[in-house]
Amino acid sequence: MSAPPIPRELQQQLAVELSATMAAIHHRGWCDGTGGNFSCVLEKSPLQLLMAPSGVDKGRVLPGELIVVDGQGSVVHGQGRASAETLLHLAIVTETGAGAVLHTHSQAGTLLSHHHRPASDSGGLGLLRLEDLEMLKGLEGITSHATTVEVPVLVNDQDLRRLSDAARPHLARAPHGLLIAGHGLYVWGKDLAMARRHLEIHEFLLEQHWRRLLLAALKR
Repeated sequence: MSAPPIPRELQQQLAVELSATMAAIHHRGWCDGTGGNFSCVLEKSPLQLLMAPSGVDKGRVLPGELIVVDGQGSVVHGQGRASAETLLHLAIVTETGAGAVLHTHSQAGTLLSHHHRPASDSGGLGLLRLEDLEMLKGLEGITSHATTVEVPVLVNDQDLRRLSDAARPHLARAPHGLLIAGHGLYVWGKDLAMARRHLEIHEFLLEQHWRRLLLAALKR
């Protein structure tokens, strides 16, 4: 049986919040140009996502310009194309129960996803280890800095169905985020506010990681 539809006023509020979130992320320099894609679950059954259309400046998308896509990634409301990466959003939502997925192309995320890209004999998976940082506690479920998380790093693939299938086995154990080699960061949360928190934490941790790599290189 389908879940009752979200009241129209709540849909409108979610659109306002997603538009504002994208503008804030763009302001941070994490989705320059037409980079990045962002979604919120609008309906769970049947599954529908509220998203920005593909190929536009995500910092300038108004609430009324957002599109709605169904569980197959097809646009069912609004103007514009859905990103090919919608399929990865859908995989994350269905595998983790996330209420929002945020994808950025920050310098740190792109750099480190390439640096920690999978080795040829890894079976298509690399890992970025993050440990002993207080900011780890910003990730839901972590209560101490004295911990280690491993962010999956997947090989990039223009076939998004294949990439989504490759990501699925690693999502449950991922620390609310994963990297695509040479491409960037995906994070998620139970709702938009939590996803944005996880994004800010991951971006901080990525910045710390590459700066540590730089310091280590300077000491040699």
